[in-house]
Amino acid sequence: MWPFKRQNGDSDHDENNHEEAAVQQGVDTQKNVTQTDADSPDPIHDAISGETGPFDADSVNIEDFDFSDFAGGILNLGSLLVPLPKTSEVQVEMGPDGPKMLHILTQFGRITPVAFAAPKAPGQWRSATQEIAEGMRADNLDVDFQQGPWGREIVGTSDDGNGVIRIIGVDGPRWMLRVTLAAPSESAERMAELGREVVARTFVRRGNEPILAGSSLPVALPQPLAEQVQQEMMRRAEQ
Repeated sequence: MWPFKRQNGDSDHDENNHEEAAVQQGVDTQKNVTQTDADSPDPIHDAISGETGPFDADSVNIEDFDFSDFAGGILNLGSLLVPLPKTSEVQVEMGPDGPKMLHILTQFGRITPVAFAAPKAPGQWRSATQEIAEGMRADNLDVDFQQGPWGREIVGTSDDGNGVIRIIGVDGPRWMLRVTLAAPSESAERMAELGREVVARTFVRRGNEPILAGSSLPVALPQPLAEQVQQEMMRRAEQ
């Protein structure tokens, strides 16, 4: 559970310091989730020196952490390093011109991580929430905001109450992580808990290349996934 200790870190930290950090950073994935109004400020996330992720992969080495109790492996997408919950599977969503989105399928629902370039000053996620919420309402979802471990989360519920979409956003140094959780209503809370556990262990690699703020960071598929995509594209070309 959070906060995480680096494998090579100082094991003599004062236990009270860890407890204080846990309270400040919203460690509990359930108890720190509350209804919030539109003016509630988001906490400032420390992706470099903090004791919980998402971490900045340009400054923090994922090899310093052991997530084997939670993850069956690490999905390396270049700009994103995502721990895969045990028993989960990776799915590549195909569009007309090729890969469109990458999803992590779990027993509770689906996780879709995306990282974006952002300005140096925090606030990219905060400024995006209203537009995202409006888009969800246009899709006939009942939308409200909840306060999660990293601040505002957007929660959309279908008219029939059978499906829940939760979007978590976190600002990092010149990047923003957005994770979308989709689940049936009966497993939505378990999906939220698992999704936050994934976010807390995710690493974002922004790099030094100039990228327009708001643009998604480039993704490189691992070789097995790239081969599957290539085979699918060839199959479509033959039709």
